Amino acid sequence: MSPEFLLTSLLIIASPGTGALYTMASGLARGVRASLVAAFASTLGIIPHMLAAITGLAALLHTSALLFEVLKYLGVLYLLYMAWQTLRDAGPLRISQDDQHPTVTQVIRAGVAMNLLNPKLSIFFLAFLPQFVGTDTTDPLRQMVWLSLMFMVMTFMVFAIYGLLAAILRERILSRPAVMILLRRAFAAGFAALGVKLMLTRL
Repeated sequence: MSPEFLLTSLLIIASPGTGALYTMASGLARGVRASLVAAFASTLGIIPHMLAAITGLAALLHTSALLFEVLKYLGVLYLLYMAWQTLRDAGPLRISQDDQHPTVTQVIRAGVAMNLLNPKLSIFFLAFLPQFVGTDTTDPLRQMVWLSLMFMVMTFMVFAIYGLLAAILRERILSRPAVMILLRRAFAAGFAALGVKLMLTRL
């Protein structure tokens, strides 16, 4: 595995995006365990895109404008829904000191859905992975699977760090209602901005 692949993957994963934002919000909302669950869920959401790139389905998505647009707008609607739920202090990112917490299943479902409904990930894997498959390899499919798995491991580790840092700040934030309101609005704005960014994406 080349250093270039590791460095490029780290830069891509560490850049602000849906998974990172979701994991940090989960850490603030429910603490360490929820942040790790959210990181795991966001990583799971990569699998369909990885398989699509490896099997060639991403190429079909790339050439089918209608299919791309349908999947894209489903993703946009879901991100806007998450923004609305966060703003209302409801759903899987409910930040509260009471016992009305979302279930682990809700957190996983939301994390997987956000990545699953992002067609850019399939296009990204289609364009990204082949660049690091050696021209002299005898089994390019196996190498693509290996690179994808390493990308997923790195994704979980980086997102887990984001979530743990957010969870560490949780108690301080919960004792300051005004800060909680500002954070809720900030995360809602973040999800909405990601939804708008996805909406403006073109093939």
